[in-house]
Amino acid sequence: MEAFYQLCQVVETRFEEDFKDADELGKGRKLEREKRAIMGHEREIRYYKGRIRDILVDGGYENLEPPPWYESLEDGIFHEVYGLAGLAPWVYDQTEAYRKSSSAKLIGDRLYCLIDGKSQLQPQRISSKRREQLKRALLMATPRERLEKGFHEIYLHNGIRITVFSGERTKKEQDVMVFRKYVVHQLSFENLAELGTIPKEVIPLFRCMIQIGFNILISGAVRTGKTTFLQVWQCEEDRSLEGVAIATDPETPWHTLMPEAPIMELVADGEDLERISKSLLRGDNDYVLLEEMRDAVAYHLFLEILTMGTIRSKATIHDGSSTNIPYKMATAIKEKYGGNLESMISQIFRNINYVFTFCQLSRNRAEKRLAGISAYQYDGASDRVSVHEICRYLPEEDTWQWKADLLPPTYMKEQKVMIAGKEWNRMEEIIKNLEFRNPLRGNTVIYPRYYQPDQRRKDGRE
Repeated sequence: MEAFYQLCQVVETRFEEDFKDADELGKGRKLEREKRAIMGHEREIRYYKGRIRDILVDGGYENLEPPPWYESLEDGIFHEVYGLAGLAPWVYDQTEAYRKSSSAKLIGDRLYCLIDGKSQLQPQRISSKRREQLKRALLMATPRERLEKGFHEIYLHNGIRITVFSGERTKKEQDVMVFRKYVVHQLSFENLAELGTIPKEVIPLFRCMIQIGFNILISGAVRTGKTTFLQVWQCEEDRSLEGVAIATDPETPWHTLMPEAPIMELVADGEDLERISKSLLRGDNDYVLLEEMRDAVAYHLFLEILTMGTIRSKATIHDGSSTNIPYKMATAIKEKYGGNLESMISQIFRNINYVFTFCQLSRNRAEKRLAGISAYQYDGASDRVSVHEICRYLPEEDTWQWKADLLPPTYMKEQKVMIAGKEWNRMEEIIKNLEFRNPLRGNTVIYPRYYQPDQRRKDGRE
């Protein structure tokens, strides 16, 4: 092992000498090539591995054995000098276990990977010097990020998200890098059913819902498969429709997943998102996608777009309770923008139709499940809001129970019944069959206590 790292130093010295001998233009090109190689661009990776191979042959080093976690000697040297060091086998799926692993954490010099649902310590170690080199190299691709900032979010070329905590944000020699990647490579409902995330029998119901064009929320904790479900649902959408996808970071490459669909992809959060909100409201898009709504600005924008009559819109949100979400959104909006709480809550219940909640299995955190489906309802005659539980997952039996309680959303009652009649009838037929096979018993309707407009009027609080 020591001989391998000494060889890495030999190669690194050769590259440094080449850099010093280059003119200013050549140095600039070398830095750009190095940055692209680190970010995962294949052309630049092939270039450096070729150069490394030549150095090995010239020096007679080609028979030296690399550490067992690298595919080859030149692969290992490249990653130690210019790449991702011991993280490379996980990033590039070099074993079956790494291919199925959705997250990795580098804490100090220790690497942990989520394998078979458990965080497992890996044999490779990454020194303090190499971690610092890696951090600096990654930040070359994000000029707006300052090294001393202590917190960074970075994306590799292959879509892997890296979150870095360092400096004063961590203890000495305990800096942290968190890596996340998608392990579902085939985006289809059928694939999710094969993985056990959703039941196969519900796929026709989902496709009817997409045909009709419901506004949906996808909720759950971190790492429960929300974004993957959003991607699958959206990839079944009519690709002739115009959409706008708004994300806090460039997580989903819609231009790659749906290249023929006219989807505008915007990256904005907080104040940046607030600045472009008016322009988005004046847009002529058929639907909006909001990835990871997490503050009042995002909640407010989503609600404003929906109240304009927009359908087919989708958003993800970190929350495990479909009943809690409307209150969470409305209180955040009221705190920032003012307004009447009950009015906002009723608007949410009018315009968001269904909530899909996801979870991880406690026995294996790598496995995701559809935890439940709920429908939001607003009854204008009685001025009441209600949450109707349609589906519930039973972890002890690894199965789903169903309730045929699909009540048409407000917008369908007002303007869409004739257009969506055929698909709606098919939905009712499917859900009744699901309920017949595995019924959801007991009370499945919740009237949230936080919505009491009559009581507020009596108390003089409105």
